[in-house]
Amino acid sequence: MTTLGLIEPGALSPTADLITSPDGLRITGLDLSLTSTGVALPNGTTYRIKTRAKDGDRRLLVIRDSIRAALAEHRPHLAVVEDLPRHAKGAGIVAKVHGIVVCELLDAGVPYAYVVPATLKKYATDNGNADKRRMADAAYLAAGAEFPGDLNARGEGGDQCDAWWLRAAGHDAVGVPLFSMPQAQRDRLHKVDWPDCYRQRFVMGAAL
Repeated sequence: MTTLGLIEPGALSPTADLITSPDGLRITGLDLSLTSTGVALPNGTTYRIKTRAKDGDRRLLVIRDSIRAALAEHRPHLAVVEDLPRHAKGAGIVAKVHGIVVCELLDAGVPYAYVVPATLKKYATDNGNADKRRMADAAYLAAGAEFPGDLNARGEGGDQCDAWWLRAAGHDAVGVPLFSMPQAQRDRLHKVDWPDCYRQRFVMGAAL
C-alpha cells in the first residue's frame, strides 16, 4: 500500500512528465515556519498551515501531513522554498520544519530549490530590505494578487505572500513567467542553485 504523498513503487516521479508544453508546469512555493507555514499551490491558490504553540514538537506532524497531502494531490514538478534565515535567533526552530519538509519532497521525487529572503525580496521589489507590506503591494501591482488576513495590523505575517512570490520565482527561472517583471529583478534569480533537471532545459528564460 502506498503512503499518502509518497510515490508508489515503480511509478514515475513528477519530473518524469516534464512537459514539452511548458504551460503545464506545476510549481509550488513554501514559506516554512513552525507557527504559520505559507503554501502556494501550482494552481496559484495560497493558504497557511497554522499550528498551536501548546502542541510543542507535535506541530511538526501537522505540517508534515499537510505538505504530504498537497504533494500527493498536486504533484509539483518543482518546489521553491524560502531558505533558512542567516544568523537568526529562531533558525534552529525553522530548521526542524525544513528537515521534515525536505524529507517529504525527497520521498515524493520533487526537485527543490532554496531562495534566501534577501534574494526573494530583491526579485519581488528590487529592495533586499523590503518589509511584508511592500511585498504584498508588489504582488498586487504585478498580478492583482491579494492575500486577505495574511498581514496583521502591525504588518506582520505575510506567509502566503512570500509563498506566492517563491512560486513566481520558480516560473521565472525556468522560462515560464507568470507576469511581466523588470529584467534586473529577474536577474536576481541567477544566485539561486536551481535543480540540474531545470538547468539542462533552461538558462533563466532561454531554452538551451
